[in-house]
Amino acid sequence: MPKYAERFSVKAFYSDDLHRPIPKGLDLDKILCTRDEHPLRNDFTVAHDKKLYQIEDNVRAKKVMVEERIGGFMAITYKDKPLKFKEITTRPEKEEPKKTYEFKIRKVYVPPADHPWKRNYPQYARYSQREKVAPKEKGLLLTKT
Repeated sequence: MPKYAERFSVKAFYSDDLHRPIPKGLDLDKILCTRDEHPLRNDFTVAHDKKLYQIEDNVRAKKVMVEERIGGFMAITYKDKPLKFKEITTRPEKEEPKKTYEFKIRKVYVPPADHPWKRNYPQYARYSQREKVAPKEKGLLLTKT
């Protein structure tokens, strides 16, 4: 390799460093990071990379930005403002939902054979409804003309 370096190397026209300085107010860590938008749950938690993070600030947002910066540093922001957070190492146990009221099905009461409701009363058996219209008029009404 040194042979090739001698043969093909070219000396720089300027020997000075020509890089410009970083302007003030420009944060390279914020520019050179991966950003993912995640929903903020009702309990102020964010799931990212199979981990759960609890947001400690009171923020009303549907989505927050999770930024993974160089060097393993992570930031959660909303409208470019950093939010305080902590990682939840153990998931809390879910509370069992309250049981709804269950209606008990009642058995249908069947009275015994000697119950007074089952007795045959002769006065009711003899009763029959009488026709209000005379039988002749009934015959006339049923005939077709």
